[in-house]
Amino acid sequence: MAEAQNGSAGPQAVPAASARPPATPEGVALAYGSLVLMALLPIFFGALRSVSCAKSKNSSEMPETITSRDAARFPIVASCTLLGLYLFFKIFSQEYINLLLSMYFFVLGILALSHTISPMMNRFFPANFPNKQYQLLFTQGSGESKEEIVNYEFDTKDLVCLALSSVVGVWYLLRKHWIANNLFGLAFSLNGVELLHLNNVSTGCILLGGLFIYDVFWVFGTNVMVTVAKSFEAPIKLVFPQDLLEKGLEADNFAMLGLGDIVIPGIFIALLLRFDISLKKNTHTYFYTSFVAYIFGLGLTIFIMHIFKHAQPALLYLVPACIGFPLLVALAKGEVTEMFSYESSAEILPHTPRLTHFPTVSGSPASLADSMQQKQPCPRRRRQQSPSAM
Repeated sequence: MAEAQNGSAGPQAVPAASARPPATPEGVALAYGSLVLMALLPIFFGALRSVSCAKSKNSSEMPETITSRDAARFPIVASCTLLGLYLFFKIFSQEYINLLLSMYFFVLGILALSHTISPMMNRFFPANFPNKQYQLLFTQGSGESKEEIVNYEFDTKDLVCLALSSVVGVWYLLRKHWIANNLFGLAFSLNGVELLHLNNVSTGCILLGGLFIYDVFWVFGTNVMVTVAKSFEAPIKLVFPQDLLEKGLEADNFAMLGLGDIVIPGIFIALLLRFDISLKKNTHTYFYTSFVAYIFGLGLTIFIMHIFKHAQPALLYLVPACIGFPLLVALAKGEVTEMFSYESSAEILPHTPRLTHFPTVSGSPASLADSMQQKQPCPRRRRQQSPSAM
């Protein structure tokens, strides 16, 4: 869901009912342009990292694969979670709920951000850096019935990344500043695109089609999506102030974009990149086509939202664009059969784990946190076999 929002996640926000001067055209353009750029970054780099993740030969480094059955259930589970959170906010104190959720996302955000910056940070460590290996192992039972609950391997470099990420986490926890929120949001988005893999194009069409209906219904049919997104103080959306030019970093009149509107099309775009590579033609035609389609769809979302001054279900515009553009290219090139017969999971391992927990999407709570909790870093040898659901 995309929306121009009055309010802030920070402690210095002006209440939504307060009178505000209208945002300037320059401020609005800066906010919308920044949201588009922030949405494109995790999709582009997450798709590239998903290729390396898919080529991993270590079963503990495998991505989570979404099958057609998972895709069909996804909108139902997402709707139940969204409605449940809406009722929670109506019945219980919003302050205490957000306190608990802030602690939850504090931990997940640190892990996600650490995994995101780890490849970049490794380039800055000197060759003689004393890098020691560690393992955190938690099991249940004994003897032959012993079962691994957590098997988490890390090294000294990982600890440094965790420490840097913890600084951002404390900043977010204490101030709820929009920059800290966006750092966590970008990390969640990139990890989602990298670690959640569609097994084929048909599954992608089922998933996007179902969430197309989900997004339209909960935004246009009810006020549930907008209410929860505004009440939920967690990094499940990217925000950018429209009054940044007037108030600087303390600005509080935000435009926002739900992480689901980034990750759901993003995993489909990443699938098309892997399909491009499977064709072995040294071209990325379908990836670039879908990437341009995403820009077009998101731009159309913002344009409609700006014209009608109402929150928009971004997937209403993104889904037809991200599916339609590549399909037209496949028709023109005569590769429709190859596209729909491509199996992403076949290139990994026959026992690719299936996705069993479902994040909610499009600005709704928990966004991709469950999937982040299940399986954090793909390329860093970490595994959680039996995560707890939120």
